[in-house]
Amino acid sequence: MTTSSAAEPVETDPSFHGIDPTSMRDLERYHDPFPSIHHLRRVAPVNETPIGVWRLSRWADCVRLLRGVKCGVRHLDGTYPRRRQDGAAGPGEFMLLVDPPAHTRLRNLVSRAFTPRAAEKWRERATQIADEQITRAFERGGFDVIADLALPVPSLLICEMLGVPAADHDRFTQWTADATHALAGTMAPKDKQQRAEFAAMSLAGYFNELIAERRKALTDDLLSVLIRAEEAGDRLTPGELISQSIGLLIAGFETTIGLIGNGAAAFARNPEQQAKLRANPALAPNAVEECLRYEGPIGMTLRVLHEDAEFGGRTIPTDTEVWANLWGANRDPERFPDPDRFDIERANARDHLAFGGGAHLCLGAHLARMEGQVALGALVARTKEFALVSDEIEWGASLFRVPKTLPLDLRF
Repeated sequence: MTTSSAAEPVETDPSFHGIDPTSMRDLERYHDPFPSIHHLRRVAPVNETPIGVWRLSRWADCVRLLRGVKCGVRHLDGTYPRRRQDGAAGPGEFMLLVDPPAHTRLRNLVSRAFTPRAAEKWRERATQIADEQITRAFERGGFDVIADLALPVPSLLICEMLGVPAADHDRFTQWTADATHALAGTMAPKDKQQRAEFAAMSLAGYFNELIAERRKALTDDLLSVLIRAEEAGDRLTPGELISQSIGLLIAGFETTIGLIGNGAAAFARNPEQQAKLRANPALAPNAVEECLRYEGPIGMTLRVLHEDAEFGGRTIPTDTEVWANLWGANRDPERFPDPDRFDIERANARDHLAFGGGAHLCLGAHLARMEGQVALGALVARTKEFALVSDEIEWGASLFRVPKTLPLDLRF
């Protein structure tokens, strides 16, 4: 953490607001965003950016935004923030990107497949995938957390849940990474917007064909559940059916790759925490919560105020876009003592906001937790110690903070 000094800018200084969110990624800051986030929280925890979006970086403020004030993910006129007027590469009608009552109806259609009990039913399969992938990598020599563990565990599981042929799961890796940039709308660079549009079209075409085939022989997978719901008169339109399928696929593994990858990096840099988990595997659930708090894959989440709200003595008007800085909240020293320390025994690790909150709390949180416990637990259990081959992480193409590769040096 950086320390405060007299040279720190004040909020009235135009340079304070930092880089333009629409500009190219600041790689140095992206590699370690937390010093600048700590600085922002100290100097101006509630501030308006040059593009008119407000930012909150204290845990208590973010919790209040997500759970306390009247807000949503869309403007009062129903438009999605920063979306191109022609609708290209837009977020469609995926449940996490619409407000009630549409959100409630869509979420109810699939929520039973993502309960804690439902997630636990997949633990044995997740463990099998993790063990197979680790064994194959060890036999081959060399180990890359992303290619050999973080990608195959969640991607194979969500494909099986949706009834997507296993042979096709490799096709989705680039599509889903590119498609995440649609969430940024017009704030994404032009090339990212174009790639997101192509990815969305590719995914839509694929699922159109898959749905047509599935209608001929429905099974008990999630895609069949969605089709039945549509045909049972629940008014799930063809567009909504496609959007839920694509959204669940993307949400089902892109962020979990980041959870497992960033978690493995945290363990690699803190061998004493590896030793704790090896000695006591029962710590795995809390360890995953600490991974999510310490360095979750999503840095912020957007809400649109549906009423005036006051934060830190400043009134933000109705229909204003507000970012909850999740990284800032999750390392707020007012909530998490010594927040830059990775500690899998942290008593309140589960207070993190990595899954958002309120009505739009991540639907797949239970599944992601289980997958993280399985993958990171298996990696720790089957090694004596591991370290990063290079401290410089190469980041992937996703909008989220997900490593592209993460090779490890392993000791057995």
